[in-house]
Amino acid sequence: MNQSCVDLADPTRLVFEYVQRMADVLDAAAPHGEPLRVVHVGGAGLTLPRYVAATRPGSAQVVLEPAAEVTELVRRELPLPARSGIKVRPADGRSGVAGLRDGYAEVLLLDAFADARVPAELVTVEFFDEVARVIDRGVFVLNLTDRAPFGWSRRVIAGVRQVFGSVALTAEPATLRARRLGNLVVVASRGPLPVDVLGARAVSAPAPYRVLDARQVSDGFGGGTPFTDADTAPSPPPDR
Repeated sequence: MNQSCVDLADPTRLVFEYVQRMADVLDAAAPHGEPLRVVHVGGAGLTLPRYVAATRPGSAQVVLEPAAEVTELVRRELPLPARSGIKVRPADGRSGVAGLRDGYAEVLLLDAFADARVPAELVTVEFFDEVARVIDRGVFVLNLTDRAPFGWSRRVIAGVRQVFGSVALTAEPATLRARRLGNLVVVASRGPLPVDVLGARAVSAPAPYRVLDARQVSDGFGGGTPFTDADTAPSPPPDR
């Protein structure tokens, strides 16, 4: 399973379609070029942290990546630019987020995998409460992997909707139609979301995608029971 694609000469070049969708959310989160305080749960090749550093100079970023050997490999083979503002901490998402102060970040991105599956402990209501504490009225972006009829994602989204007042979702049309595994990028906040801006980006993107607003998320992905720490599961395994 490919996890990252990094272009050291051009960190704004994003190869994976779902990563571009996450970047579109970052672009819409604040005026062009304005620094942001961002937390990344999951690091791998540090593709999105590099993107933020290039498009929003002066941003302060914390990356929570428990696989220290991966971070060392990346630092050796794909070194970060000087004064990037990116700090990588050898911590898992749960303990790393719990250690951040209230209102620390403006954006928190969850793009984490263990054995090609989104970890169960990162999709519970308890974890989402911690995220809400850290970002206050900021933006929460989750990369989920699932296939129709999206039983697992319905449960994750139910928890997100319970904690955050505003929810949207982006996906490739083929993922919404077919039963193959695909990426669903969920966007949530206790404040308003830039759904109209994302809709415009979706139409003009190299790989056009769908943006579902709160009503469409409720209609298409409603009915789930939120995961809790006592009742949770990782995302479905990848296709063979």
